Amino acid sequence: MLIGASQDEIHTTRVGMAAADLVIGCDPIVTAGKETVLRMRAGRTHVALNVHSTPTAAFVKNANWENPAQACVAEIRQVVGESGMGAFDADAVATRLMGDSIYTNPMMLGYAWQKGWVPLSRASILRAMELNAVAVEQNKAAFEWGCHAAHDWAAVEGLLAPAQIVEFRKRESLDGLIDRRVAFLTGYQNAAYAETYRAFVLKVRHAEEAAGVTGQRLSEAVARNLFKLMAYKDEYEVARLHTDPAFLDRIASQFEGDFKLHYHLAPPLLAKKNNKGELQKRKYGPAVLTGFRVLARLKGLRGTALDIFGRTVERRSERALIAEYQASIEEILKALDAVNYAAAVEIARIPEQIKGFGHVKERHLQAARLAWADLMGRFRSAQTVQKVA
Repeated sequence: MLIGASQDEIHTTRVGMAAADLVIGCDPIVTAGKETVLRMRAGRTHVALNVHSTPTAAFVKNANWENPAQACVAEIRQVVGESGMGAFDADAVATRLMGDSIYTNPMMLGYAWQKGWVPLSRASILRAMELNAVAVEQNKAAFEWGCHAAHDWAAVEGLLAPAQIVEFRKRESLDGLIDRRVAFLTGYQNAAYAETYRAFVLKVRHAEEAAGVTGQRLSEAVARNLFKLMAYKDEYEVARLHTDPAFLDRIASQFEGDFKLHYHLAPPLLAKKNNKGELQKRKYGPAVLTGFRVLARLKGLRGTALDIFGRTVERRSERALIAEYQASIEEILKALDAVNYAAAVEIARIPEQIKGFGHVKERHLQAARLAWADLMGRFRSAQTVQKVA
């Protein structure tokens, strides 16, 4: 944005290189981008920065991704100098004091204004909010909180403390862990499906007890990971979750007025593929919710001859994976003892490596299969050596 006493003083539509007087950064990763940094200059540019950062798309592609927000903050501070920068977690303040992080932007504006970096009067800024006629009082309040944060951050920070509730919970028992997942799988498919899960986990538990090992690490690993495989997120489950009344109520509580929901989906029977053969998402309108409601009621078709979605390579692979995992655990249980117990637990945790959806999940699955085969190979070799000895 360019500001001048009159229109005649503005001769360009963009801020020139090293010519920015103020940068209001609502995300450190974006603010530290090359195009933005090139417009900063020590001694001239001031930066009002929200230090909270939203994960980028790299988080989806790289399971070991680490948020570079702090490094970005340090880079910006180095460019404009300590005196040229003011930073705080506006996202946390907006969420705690306003109930929604959507008010981060007007809060950052108030912060910059209080610092003396915005050449406009308070009255003109508040009047602009009135003319905009969207959540006027909330935006005004957010602006004022931003002013307070710039004037007395310690006082504002103190207001955040009551929200930090520390709750000590007793570690969930294996029975509780199983019961919660049985309840979920009953809603996911039906009671019979859920009971097959319970029966298998209890079988592992009994084998673990018979082996005389200490603890229930194997049972817990199987309880978590068999559930993960059995509750694979197919079209029926996406529909069920999106039509869950509790979910829709949460959405309604976060927005005001007449709003519409849009969905970004890649239906395997409809979506186009890129040059790598990967399904591409596209935007669908609110009418999709009606389709979701119908689809959610058809979950009983899952895995049957009438399941048209279940014929895709991805769905067949997901169903086969459940059986493969159970077969591996069955093999382990036959030879389970205190010596190979740790190796058995490691094998049982293999599904933890399978993350994401679609082609992302397929990539992780390929890597997991290599690790799985290696672990099973070593487990079998150890048993052979033990028998010979």
